[in-house]
Formats: sequence, structure tokens, C-alpha cells
Amino acid sequence: MAPHIAAVPALHLTKVAVGCSELSLLEARLSGRAEGSETHIVTRYRPTRHAELIGGSLYWIIKHHLVARQTILGFAEEENGHCRIRLGTDLVAIRHRPKRAHQGWRYLVESDAPTDLAGGEDGSDALPPELAGRLATLGLI
Repeated sequence: MAPHIAAVPALHLTKVAVGCSELSLLEARLSGRAEGSETHIVTRYRPTRHAELIGGSLYWIIKHHLVARQTILGFAEEENGHCRIRLGTDLVAIRHRPKRAHQGWRYLVESDAPTDLAGGEDGSDALPPELAGRLATLGLI
């Protein structure tokens, strides 16, 4: 009988979508970087816990709210010493959650990650993302 191995909680990153005032601008920026079934961003340093992040998500911050996520596929070194974070092309809308802006990226554990908008039991997934974000800020959803 095989030993029981507990699932390791996924680790995620948060990053500010600099220069993007709405999700459609971020989508346009990322689609311009798409190569087949993946896209990427470049950061100065590779995350120390990069191996734990593969399969997790990069959560995007716009206007002080987590608004969407993308699957982290892997990491690659750039010629200039920077790190390329390889991402899936699907940008998944999430339940907006207030999040202060920060430089670079920060880790986010699975238990603190917001849920996806699709399939919400309370009907909030039918709301426009901006309205859902405002209601979440007020603690109404």
C-alpha cells in the first residue's frame, strides 16, 4: 500500500499591473506577448521559492484590488540576468479583493487566494467586475 502524501498547498504571486487602469488593458498587453499557449512577464529577480510556484497563479492588482489570475507555467533566465515568468494565456477573472499596491511581486498562500468568478453561489459572478470590486471593498459580497 502506497504511503499517503498530503497535497502541498499551492503558492501564488501577486503583482501590480503597472500602467493598466482596467483589466482590458492588461489583457491587450499580455496578448501582445503571447507565443502559442503561453505569455510572459520579466522581473529583475527569480523568486526564491520558484519551484513551489509552478502550477500556482500570478494574481494581478489593478486599482488596489486583486482582479484576475494566470497560471504560472515556469521560469527562465534572461540573457541580462533577469527572470522570465512563463504564464498561461488565460486571464481568469476573480472575486475582487482589496490589496495594497507594492513593488515587484509578493507571495500569496492558497488559503488567502480569492476565488474565481465563475460558478459563484451568491450570484456575484453575474455582476460587472468594477461593481463587484466596489461591493467587495464595502464588505457587501
